[in-house]
Amino acid sequence: MEEIFTETGKVYSFVNPVSYLQIRPYCRLYDDVDGLFADGSLMVFFIAMFCGKKIRRYSFDMTSMAKTFFEFASKNGKSVYLIGSEQERIEIAHKTIVEKYPNLKVVEHRNGYFANDDERQAAIQRIVELQPDYVIVGMGAVVQDRFLVDLKKAGFKGIGFSCGGFFSQMAQKESIDYYPPWVDRLNIRFLYRMYKEPHTRGRYLNALFSFPLKFLSDLRKSR
Repeated sequence: MEEIFTETGKVYSFVNPVSYLQIRPYCRLYDDVDGLFADGSLMVFFIAMFCGKKIRRYSFDMTSMAKTFFEFASKNGKSVYLIGSEQERIEIAHKTIVEKYPNLKVVEHRNGYFANDDERQAAIQRIVELQPDYVIVGMGAVVQDRFLVDLKKAGFKGIGFSCGGFFSQMAQKESIDYYPPWVDRLNIRFLYRMYKEPHTRGRYLNALFSFPLKFLSDLRKSR
């Protein structure tokens, strides 16, 4: 795993059954993403069952890659830029992260909303000027991935990760650990999120029925 945190000039994202449905129309965008991780047990199962590839689940949360990342970055004195969610929520997330990892160098943080393209471009240029070792982007599927790709094309030399709703989840609980250990152990993270975040229920229920059909259809077309 550590090689992911040391090979510079790369950007990574995560795909689960919900985001899979969102990113399907933008396949060419992901040609410029250096790696996509399977986020969620259902995604891992379908890849194993129908593609014959046994892989691990990786999510940018404290049950998976985020914990390893923050420990590595903190231990090695790395710098990070946080961008995403609303300003109030990113403020809480920033405070929560630095309290948990006081040796982590958060060079700057800001929300993930832009009034116009000029403001978006200014945010990209700001990160390029700062050149942190890492940038963590939480803007939702496609939007965060396009930001990471544009950031890399603009001259960012560090490593970028998308994180979906990670910042918002931290702000909601005011804790870096969103999922209780028993939820993670029982592998029912999506049920817990549906319970805690009612606005996600429609997306999860839609994915439960649509994802298998779309995944198998796309797989058949690719062969």
